[in-house]
Amino acid sequence: MAAANLPFVNDRLFAMLPFKSAAGDRRVAGRRKPLFVRLLEMFVLYLVVGAAGFALEARIGNAFPQTWEFYAITGCLFIVLAFPGFVVRYLRKHHG
Repeated sequence: MAAANLPFVNDRLFAMLPFKSAAGDRRVAGRRKPLFVRLLEMFVLYLVVGAAGFALEARIGNAFPQTWEFYAITGCLFIVLAFPGFVVRYLRKHHG
């Protein structure tokens, strides 16, 4: 759940690198990430979590082969787990 919400809780890439505009203007280094960057970051984190899960499964025994249904279900589950972060970032009304 933490990996799914990570793109929505901060404006840094993968919570480490500051986000810069495409033009590379230093004045906008603290700029907010656009939604497509957050979704791309979420996809990369899904792959990282999947690779870690596969590595753990392979370490304790035989890794079972998966079909497309497995990846479709886990991808949808990752999106559902990211919903709280999306709500806080885009749907909650910010006062002030």
